Amino acid sequence: MRDYLKARVKELGLEGVRVNSAGCLDRCELGPVMVIYPEGIWYGVRAYEDLDEILREHLVGGRTVERLMLPEQGGGQGAIAPCGGAGGGAPARA
Repeated sequence: MRDYLKARVKELGLEGVRVNSAGCLDRCELGPVMVIYPEGIWYGVRAYEDLDEILREHLVGGRTVERLMLPEQGGGQGAIAPCGGAGGGAPARA
């Protein structure tokens, strides 16, 4: 997912967006997660289509994607990472 997201951010020419890797964010029971900063919005990501929707709606359009938002937004560093941290990465505004 991280490589896909990095490629899509580059294709879309999103200035000021970084895709970073991180380890487990203590929310492994929710599957892969993504945090967008500076807003601190947490998303659960199940498919590549979810990533595209977050890119289109949140990063380009400035609107949160309610259906993918995680309950009780929590701390940690921004990432899309399965438990153990392999292959993580999240868009973050610079």
